[in-house]
Amino acid sequence: MQENGNFAMDKFEMHLDEMIIKLHSCQNDKSLMSCSNCEFYLTCELRGDYVKSVYNSMSKGDTGGFEF
Repeated sequence: MQENGNFAMDKFEMHLDEMIIKLHSCQNDKSLMSCSNCEFYLTCELRGDYVKSVYNSMSKGDTGGFEF
């Protein structure tokens, strides 16, 4: 695990951080503030991977509930 501030990041949180950087980079390249304004919103593989990484970060890779 990697230290970030006052807590240790697990592999799911590190992957989420990587996906956030990639998503923001894509938005910046297209001069967009949000994915919802993109023509590829519904079919974007990067956005789909980001959504999965959010879910995995919340569920820690388990199916079912989330840890809040």
